[in-house]
This record gives sequence, structure tokens and C-alpha cells, in this order.
Amino acid sequence: MKKKKSGLRPLALCYACLFYLFLYLPIAVVVAFSFNQSELNVTFQGFTLEWYGRMFENVQLMQSFFNTLIVVALSTLLSVILGTLCAVGMYRYKFKGRETVSNLLYIPIVIPEIVLGIAVLAFFTMVKVQMSMVTLIISHVTFSMPFVVITVRSRLAGFDPSVEEAARDLGANDWRIFKRVTLPMILPGVLSGAMLALTMSLDDVVVSFFTTGPDSMTLPIRILGMVRKGVSPDVNALSTLMILGTVVLMLAATFFEMRMEKKEEA
Repeated sequence: MKKKKSGLRPLALCYACLFYLFLYLPIAVVVAFSFNQSELNVTFQGFTLEWYGRMFENVQLMQSFFNTLIVVALSTLLSVILGTLCAVGMYRYKFKGRETVSNLLYIPIVIPEIVLGIAVLAFFTMVKVQMSMVTLIISHVTFSMPFVVITVRSRLAGFDPSVEEAARDLGANDWRIFKRVTLPMILPGVLSGAMLALTMSLDDVVVSFFTTGPDSMTLPIRILGMVRKGVSPDVNALSTLMILGTVVLMLAATFFEMRMEKKEEA
């Protein structure tokens, strides 16, 4: 048995290397060609930062960038607030149809994005609301909030309700119990949900395509329009900055969660 296991290790290592190569090689190519002197993404002909300068001179691109920041920030904030309150409410209170409500939360996650996009578009058309930044943010909250609810509820599954009862016995009201006891305990779950909501909002194309207005175009839609004409170094430079921003946010969230876990262990 030991010989068989030792013989499988090189195969498993080879498989792992191929898997990570498949995942990260396209990203490495995009980053490398963002510094390419040539406008053609065929061969690397020298190092340059010219495309990053041109990218910031593109007015439409910068407008889409700021639109994306607004949409991602507000939709993530709303998703975290509403999702956390929903998860805590479903955990604390037992009401008729709670399981049905819980199952309905999974619908925006499991249905195809194009179906969700058409459904949201039909709703806004029915209530005669013009597509704008507001409709875009609402649509992003629709598919982002369930991720927050799921992560916070999983954190609450291991929560000891006697801690809240002890705080109530000491005279704390509901708001003080939530602020001082519940929130610090579920904060890692809230942060994980926020990261998922942020990533989903930042990456969305399909739903945004149906609900964006003429002055609220986001970066993914702008990049899609640019790619149709060919992948230019501007797109590579912009994609590289988006990758860098995502990595920084992930590292910051991971560092914060590690600190929270150390505090809990202490």
C-alpha cells in the first residue's frame, strides 16, 4: 500500500501543477502583454508603461471605472446590511414559512444570469422605471445579497445563544446585544459575504447589460465592447489593475479574518 501511495504522489503533483497552470496562465499572459510595446498581442517586443498612461487619458474608460466603483461600493454595502439583518432575523425568530423563505434565497444563485437579467428588466419595465445607476445597483443587490445571507447563517450555526441571554440578563437591550455580542461573533462571516458580494458585482456583465442606463455603463460592459474590436493593450492594462485591486482586497480580508480568529482563540 505504501508503494502504491508513493507512486501516486508524482501523478497528483503533476495534476495539481497542470490545474494551477490552466487557472493562472491566462492571467499571467494578460499581465505580461499589458507591458508590451506592440499593439498586437502576438509577440512580446519590449517593456513599456505607455498603455497605462493612455488608459487614464480615455475619458469613457475612466467614466466607466468610476461608475463601477459607485455600483460595487453601494451594492456591496446594501447587500451586507440587508443580508446580515435577514440572516440574524431568520436565526432568532421562528415564523411560518421560514424554510420557504430560506429556499427562495437560493433562486438568484441557481438560475442562469440571463434569466435573472430578463426578469429584473421586465420588472423595471412593468413599474415604468428608467434604467439608470439606481436600477443597476438594485439588480446587483438582488444577486449579491443571498451570498451574504448564506455565509452569515453558516456562522450563526455555531453561535451559542446563551451568550445573548447572559447579556440580556445584565440589562442590555436588543441593539446593544447585537452591537457588542452578536456582530463581533459573526463578523468573519459578514466579511466573507462582503467579499463574495463585491466579487460578484465587480465581475457581472449579463445582469448589468439588461439594467444599465446610457450614463451608467460599468467596466465589464465597456471592456466587452472594446474586446469585440480586438484585445488591445489598453484592455490588458485595465484588466491588470482590476486583478491587482482584487488581490489586494482578498489579502486584506484574509489578514483581518486571521486577526479575528486569533482574538477568538485568545
